[in-house]
Amino acid sequence: MSSSSEALVLEQFAMRQQANWPTRYRRGLWRFITTKPLGAIGGAIVILFLLMAIAPGLFATHDPNPTPNPILERLQGPSANHWFGTDQFGRDLYSRIVYGARTSIIIGFLVVFVSATLASLIGTVSGYFGGWFDMVMQRLVDIGIALPGLIFIILVVTTLTNFPPAFISDPLHLAPSGRVVFRIAVALGVLVSLSSSRVIRGAAISAKQNMYVEAARVVGATDGRIIFRHIFPNVFAVVLVSASIQIGGAILTESSLAFLGYGVQPPTPSWGRMLNDAREQLTRHPHLAIFPGLAIFLAVFSFNMLGDALRDVLDPRLRGSR
Repeated sequence: MSSSSEALVLEQFAMRQQANWPTRYRRGLWRFITTKPLGAIGGAIVILFLLMAIAPGLFATHDPNPTPNPILERLQGPSANHWFGTDQFGRDLYSRIVYGARTSIIIGFLVVFVSATLASLIGTVSGYFGGWFDMVMQRLVDIGIALPGLIFIILVVTTLTNFPPAFISDPLHLAPSGRVVFRIAVALGVLVSLSSSRVIRGAAISAKQNMYVEAARVVGATDGRIIFRHIFPNVFAVVLVSASIQIGGAILTESSLAFLGYGVQPPTPSWGRMLNDAREQLTRHPHLAIFPGLAIFLAVFSFNMLGDALRDVLDPRLRGSR
């Protein structure tokens, strides 16, 4: 076969592959929905919360912080005008839950970004080099894991009042509550990265045993090239699954901090802060705690179910499990 004929065949094959991409995508999505129904449900709920965080005005029915506060409408139960009722200041509880999703989702994704970056760096490098370097890194990880997590985060939030610095906070337009969110995300991301790095380290140790890694060394590839071209692509699935599960834990931790009074400050809506405000009215007006608690449960449940499904799909050893 001539070179021109080979080129024509290759071009036609590439065009067919490109044309079939939407079909393969639809089939893959349908296969995921049918084999992992809980993961699909979790993914749908995650998409809903993401839309709420991006465009809360499309979902909210009232201003979450009306001025002045409608005191005459305070502590009303669910109704046609206020779907989830009102709080002690007369504010619409449903709208505040919608806007509170932004705080939780932002913290969740910031935590994942920080933890995935640090865990990938620590785990991949430590697992690849091994020896004394790996031993030192793992002892440092042990020390970090031994720290009481909640106390560490509270110390970071309350003491590093000027973090992030002005050259970061000003371009991002971080209000005082925004800077608190940033501090929570960084502190929690560092803690979460320590335990995640061990999982990634194990995957990196397994990946470096492959023959193509040894072949890359033989042809003179540098350690950096081997790590980024051969090791990291093999541990990326582990990073992705770990990140999807960590978002749920980050949302739960942020809600716990807000409940204790160390999260975002009023009047910024926060699910944990709503639970804190509902304590004194819990017996007489239980809706104040039921709906924010349900939002936290759905967010954590959806991210965990999606993470479990992604783990089953991306891990060859678990494919076909339910």
